Formats: sequence, structure tokens, C-alpha cells
Amino acid sequence: MSITASDVAKLRSLTGAGMMDCKKALDEAEGDMEKAGEILRKKGIVKAAKRADKVAMEGVTQIKVEGNSAVVVEVNSETDFVSQNEDFRNMAASLTDALLAHKPANMEQAMGVAVGDQTVQDVLNNFTAKIGEKISLRRFEIVEKTDADSFGAYSHLGGKISVLILLKNSAHAGLAADIAMHAAASNPKYISRDQVPADIIEKEKEIYTDQLKQQGKPEAAIANILKGKLDKFYSEICLLEQAFIKDEEKTIQNLLGESVVVEKMVRFELGEGMAKEVTDFAAEVEAQIQ
Repeated sequence: MSITASDVAKLRSLTGAGMMDCKKALDEAEGDMEKAGEILRKKGIVKAAKRADKVAMEGVTQIKVEGNSAVVVEVNSETDFVSQNEDFRNMAASLTDALLAHKPANMEQAMGVAVGDQTVQDVLNNFTAKIGEKISLRRFEIVEKTDADSFGAYSHLGGKISVLILLKNSAHAGLAADIAMHAAASNPKYISRDQVPADIIEKEKEIYTDQLKQQGKPEAAIANILKGKLDKFYSEICLLEQAFIKDEEKTIQNLLGESVVVEKMVRFELGEGMAKEVTDFAAEVEAQIQ
């Protein structure tokens, strides 16, 4: 039986499931709408779809290093209660293992990665159905190195923050780990000042210049004062210019010396950049029982 676009659209409107999930279910059910709906429910996709508009910003970040490859992952849940559950943590670890093993290039490929006899998408859908909360793979990054380089990995607060550092031209894994720990605590936005976007620098210059003019500083002095203020700004947001948390007499650049380079920094902080959903609890309960 030929499955039409209107059939897919109808099943989607009935279940809230994604277009491709509806198409696969209809193919499996040979066009039977009711049977296709049952297939989606059995797979947990319907329940997962109902949670799709929820904000999942709790959860965990994880790192795994294996030889010359590493991955940093963020898996989200809606509540901290679920994120502390051992089953959730194990599920997140299984996704981390699978992503490192298969090294997908993007999120679309990641959803199809095999986790045992399921895919990553199946695992997320089934766990959402089991728990009753939206569970999502928010992001991941895979990093590769050579034998001449070293990784430093550090997780903080039970996975609230995870940092991976790649040192080029150094086999000093302990140094890399120290820098990863520093980055977790100090939250640098960039590795070096040449990575800071020009528009951000211009905005800072504009703000500082206006402040100095309001303070009555002479025009001739503003340029020198501005340089000092920008240097301080860089020391706050650039890893290499930050004072090392274990020895504030040294910067991270001092620790590295001349030949060692921080080639890569990946820092995932749980829920960063996400807007927390404010929920009326009574309305939420009422919506769930309807």
C-alpha cells in the first residue's frame, strides 16, 4: 500500500510524533492508522513527543578519553531528581560510549548511532517514555590528538561542568589535567586574545572610553588607560592570560612555556545558555491527567 503525505500528516496530528517516525510506523503497519499509532506508543515515541516542548536543562555532562580520541557530552532531563538517578547516569554513559566509538560528524548522524540493538534516538525516546520527562542529547564534541599530544579531562560537581583540554607538543597529562581543572573553575571564554571576536573588543573599547570621558580623563591619557583596561579584560576571559588557580603568581601561559600549545578547550556547563521554564505546578498536574 502506498503511504501518502496526508497519511503521515494525519498520524502526526494524532500522536505528535515526528514525520519520519510516523512514516516508518505507517510503512510497518501497511497503512493502518490505528496499528501505526500502537507501534508508536509501544516504542514510546508518542509519550516522548508530548514532552517535546518541555525545557530539559538538568542532567549531566560527561567525558570519556580512549587512546587518541575523546568526547564531551551533555545529556539533559527536566528535573534534577531524574538526573541523579543511577539509571539516567548509566544511560548517559552508554550514549557517551557509543558516540566515542562511532564518532558521528553531527547531531543528525548521532541520532542514528547504534547503542546495542537500539539507536541513540531510540534510547532517548524509550527513556523519555519510561521516566515521563523529556530526555535529550543536547550536544557533544569529539576531539582527536596524536601520540605527541596529551588530553586533560576534569568533571566538577558530579558532572555539572566537564572540561577537556588538548595540549599540543606535550606528553604531560598531569599539566593538561591541571589546566582542565582551572578552566572548570575560572570559565575562560577563549583560549587566547586573538580568538576574541572583533565586535566584542570594539564594544568593550566603546564602554571603557565613555566611562573615562565621564570621569573627565584627558583625551591624551585615554589611549594608555584603555590599553590597561583591555589587558585586564583579556586576563578575565582568555585562558592563557588567567592567573593559575593553584599559583596565582603564574599565568597559564607561564605554565606552558614556549613550545607547548593549548590546541583545544571544550567546556560544557550544564544548561548554559538555556532559559529555565517557569511552570505552574497545579496546571502541570492538570495537564498530565487530562
